[in-house]
Formats: sequence, C-alpha cells, structure tokens
Amino acid sequence: MVLWEVFVIISILSIICEMLFPAMFFLNLAFAGLVTAVLSLYIKNGIYLTLIFTAFSLIFIFLLRPLLLKNRENKLNETGMMNKYVGKIVKTIEPVNRYAGAITIYDERWEARIDGDDEIPAGTEVKIVKYDSLILTVERI
Repeated sequence: MVLWEVFVIISILSIICEMLFPAMFFLNLAFAGLVTAVLSLYIKNGIYLTLIFTAFSLIFIFLLRPLLLKNRENKLNETGMMNKYVGKIVKTIEPVNRYAGAITIYDERWEARIDGDDEIPAGTEVKIVKYDSLILTVERI
C-alpha cells in the first residue's frame, strides 16, 4: 500500500467518525490526513510523514477547532430558535413532567419536559430554559 493511500484512508475514517460523533475534533484529523497525503507524494519516509501528520493534527486542533466551534454556535443562533423561545414565559396546556407534557407559545403547541421528578400542572406559567430539537425544557417560575 502506498503511503498517500494510508493517509487518505485515515482522512475518510476521521470524516466518518466526525459524522457519528460531531465534536469538531475528527474533522481536524481529516484535514491533517489530507495535507499529509499530498506531502507523501514528495516525502517517502514513513516516520517523517507520521511526525508531519501529528504536527498538522495538533496545529489544526489548536488553531482550527476553535474557529469551527464558533462557526457552529453562530449557525445555531442564526436559526433563531434559541432567541425566539428560550427565556420566554409561557403557560402549560397539559401537565408537564420528565416524560410528557405540552405548552403553547406564539399560538403553537410544543412538547415540553422538566429536568426534575415533580410535575407542573396544566395552566401554570413556566419559563423555557432549553431548546432541544422538537422538545422544550421548562422550569416553574
């Protein structure tokens, strides 16, 4: 197996890991693998290439990862869901507990949950504290 193929395989596996575990970590290893794959066309020593891969991995992790994480946070804020719902005071339309419940906000019905073991009765005012896909986490005010 040629050295550049090894680093391309490392990149592909890193991209698959990033898709399975989105942490903006494995993406840096994928970039380092691609850079090392290109350099392996000119450098034939495997030890040097391993050191180059390690160096680029560390560089990308410490320099590129913070930018990727910041970009991901900006994308979450662009959807407006966090700003539109979190922090708002709403009323429950069904009793809300850890496993079930519903609230209404902007004339929309949303599934709601609480973090504790108690139950909030219907008609109670609550504050939305977290947005998680289609479920809003609320707390009693």
